[in-house]
Amino acid sequence: MSTLDRNTILDRFYSYGAPRDQWLVGGEFERHLIKPDGQPLTYFEPRGIRWMIEQLGVRGWELEYEGDNPIAASKDGAFLTLEPGCQWELSGRPYRSLQAVADEAKAFEHLTDELLQAGKTGARQVFRGYTPFADIEQIPWVPKGRYEQMREVLIQVGPLAHHMMKGTAATQVSFDFLDEEDAAEKIHLANAFAPLSTALTANSSMKMGKPNGYMSFRGHIWTLTDPARTGINFEAGFSFERWVDYLLHVPMMFIKQGDTYASGQGKTFAEWMASAAPFGRPPTWKDWETHMTQVFPEVRIKTQIEIRGADCVPLPLSIGFAAMWQGLFYCDGNRSKAVELAERFTAHGNRDARFAQACRHGLRGQVGDQSLLSWAEQLVELGRAGLEACHTTDAKLIEPLITQVARGESPARTWLGQSAQRSNPTIDFSAA
Repeated sequence: MSTLDRNTILDRFYSYGAPRDQWLVGGEFERHLIKPDGQPLTYFEPRGIRWMIEQLGVRGWELEYEGDNPIAASKDGAFLTLEPGCQWELSGRPYRSLQAVADEAKAFEHLTDELLQAGKTGARQVFRGYTPFADIEQIPWVPKGRYEQMREVLIQVGPLAHHMMKGTAATQVSFDFLDEEDAAEKIHLANAFAPLSTALTANSSMKMGKPNGYMSFRGHIWTLTDPARTGINFEAGFSFERWVDYLLHVPMMFIKQGDTYASGQGKTFAEWMASAAPFGRPPTWKDWETHMTQVFPEVRIKTQIEIRGADCVPLPLSIGFAAMWQGLFYCDGNRSKAVELAERFTAHGNRDARFAQACRHGLRGQVGDQSLLSWAEQLVELGRAGLEACHTTDAKLIEPLITQVARGESPARTWLGQSAQRSNPTIDFSAA
């Protein structure tokens, strides 16, 4: 077995690019499963999350266990995984067509509804960036070893870390790149427009049944989780070398030892490579892959570029968000205009101030002399134009995002307005 070192890791990143004709689109779609009393469906309760995963096994999914507990399932390249507060997540397989991503996600949404109806708990899928009614301290933890380690580490550095783990839900989309130069440009755009990603999908304005003062409380939570492994990176420019060096020096929260998770002891991966003594063995590629899942920036790169800054929103809007980025990333003729818009946008204030505007105010925030709505209109138009020029079969999928922008507000503000008209908005999920 070859020794793992910085150069071998860096060489692996240089091998990850894909030819343009093989570029794929992927999506990850989290959601809350909430009962009529506003509390999340929990793992061990009768006909709860454990039962639902077991029912996936009955339907032909392959189950993954920790001890006696089923904690994930897979079928045909798609994965069902659980977040720490039992948020229910589809990690879909990547496809050439965004329509195929949407079809798979819609089928899984229907399957989840079928399981919930069969369970007869009254729980429903709720598409919000933060659990809107439950007290975060009262939500039980999912029985997963990695989360046991994470919760102990993160609460020491982030006052809202447990809110992130047990309360948030997001939409993530992933894209391929050609080579390091192509990756750098795409990552530059995704980082530059991260506040607009948040504002366009801002959908977490409720906490324990009341407005929390933010359009994206989920986005705000991430700013108080762990600055060493979150945020917007590489404003000075991305390179594989800078990314690998960043990963090598982020303290490890945990490592996998056999079938169990053990503390990372605050060591960095670079320290582990230099000395096997802390863990009794040198690190492997599997350890490196595990370590890469322990950082949570707005944009993350593994074999694909992951855009992570969107709240959970209903599926049509999630797909519209993905479609915008498809038009920006996968149509070269449009890319230079996006880069120019990014330069104008980031010329105002600093990244923290821009992101704070998005979290607090959504599309009504202000950057420079323009509202975030105005900036978003320009970005969405570039995405639409890219789709029309290069991906006509997927072009219609951006329409829900265009419709939301035409309202002049983020989804959270639309929902708050609807909630104010209901007699009992704390338990009415009719707009979920």
